[in-house]
Amino acid sequence: MTAYELHGVRILEIPAQGAQLRSDREAAGLVGAAWQHDANFLVIPVQRLAEEFFQLSTRVAGEMLHRLLLYKMRVAIAGDVSRYVEESSAFRDFVAESNRGTQVWFAASLEELGARLERAGLGAER
Repeated sequence: MTAYELHGVRILEIPAQGAQLRSDREAAGLVGAAWQHDANFLVIPVQRLAEEFFQLSTRVAGEMLHRLLLYKMRVAIAGDVSRYVEESSAFRDFVAESNRGTQVWFAASLEELGARLERAGLGAER
């Protein structure tokens, strides 16, 4: 895991390699790791999420994200989700709605995330 500051926001980036995240219990473990690094924003690569996350009917995405938000953790899912967006109008709507807010974002790259953080000015909310 890598912790760093980006536009005034303390980030914990989960590595792309590793076991796939499948449950809200695993999400709670990420909260603990973020707290150890004094981070309030998690970056989770798409590759770390189990396929069930992208199938909203499984409720995995909702349960995991709910757990993270319960602990006031902001989250960015980083990487290409275009395949899932094309396959499911429900997931497409979920991504669009998430990206309108400030709690959960889907960003194609870390550069996109950085630009978004800069525009949003979230660093002042620590």
